[in-house]
Amino acid sequence: MGSDVAPNHRPCVSLVIPGRDCAATIVPCLQAVTAILRRAGSPLGEIMFVDDGSSDASAELAAEFPVTVLRGADRGVGAARNLGWRAARHELIWFVDSDCVASPDALDGVLPELDDPTVGAVGGSYDNAAASSLLAALIHEEIRERHLRMGREVDFLATFHVVYRRSVLERLGGFDERYLKGQDAELAFRCREAGHRLRFVEGARVAHFHETSWRQYLRTQRQQGHWRVFLHMERRGHAGGDSYSRLGDHLQPPVAMLGLAALPLAFVEGLAAAALLPWLALAALQVPLTVRLLRRTRDPRMLAFAAMGAIRAVWRGVGMTGGVVAWLRAGRAGSRSASR
Repeated sequence: MGSDVAPNHRPCVSLVIPGRDCAATIVPCLQAVTAILRRAGSPLGEIMFVDDGSSDASAELAAEFPVTVLRGADRGVGAARNLGWRAARHELIWFVDSDCVASPDALDGVLPELDDPTVGAVGGSYDNAAASSLLAALIHEEIRERHLRMGREVDFLATFHVVYRRSVLERLGGFDERYLKGQDAELAFRCREAGHRLRFVEGARVAHFHETSWRQYLRTQRQQGHWRVFLHMERRGHAGGDSYSRLGDHLQPPVAMLGLAALPLAFVEGLAAAALLPWLALAALQVPLTVRLLRRTRDPRMLAFAAMGAIRAVWRGVGMTGGVVAWLRAGRAGSRSASR
């Protein structure tokens, strides 16, 4: 191991798991990481669960494992992660989400990348813990397709499975707690701007309980759209795409909003065809990824991705519209009181 790994395999990693109302998934999550903690020679030295104002038995279930339970104040996942890493003992901070189940080698797969002192953080990929759900399968295969196209050197890392150097978190001030969504991308962008490299290891995975409720999924997409406005206004230069997403992905929500705005034209003689143009463009933007999913998986269910992607674009567009309004009201610095 590198300079952050102490001799004789002494622990050098603290795990921080934020969670709110996660009783349905926290047990398998903690079972997996506890097995890593107890393994002989494991670099994992402690596990910290930060309960962010749960109304269910999440904290009580976590307390049954060899973990430190910290109480957050329902201020969002960014604040919960900050509380956790600041209370941690070790130099390397591993973040895993409460709805993820780490593979036995999930941590071992990413740590070697930190042998390079210029690397500030390294992340891994997903397996699917809810494969029987069509929605979960669509979400997962899209993410896997994107991860398979990512290289080793990246400019974006998500926090479902990522290791940051504590020194980097201290220098950057941790997660921006204003962001209720997208705070992982915001931190990754700042990390790169500060001169640190980011690495991605596709083979180091955690199994994720992807969303199975369409209602909840679309609600989350609306929230993502809202906070993406703040992200791209405050961290300029990424609207055209990053290691995970492309320009075509970023164009879809505005195109969907243009389609909604053009709907009245359908009732104007001679302009009905114009009302269809944005929707045809939105449909066309779904084709490349849908084709890639079908080719890789050979799963006919992936045809449904085209519809999912278009519907999602509408909800993200609604969120972005609200985000623009909130941004204009709040000014360049953003607002701590912006809606979820």
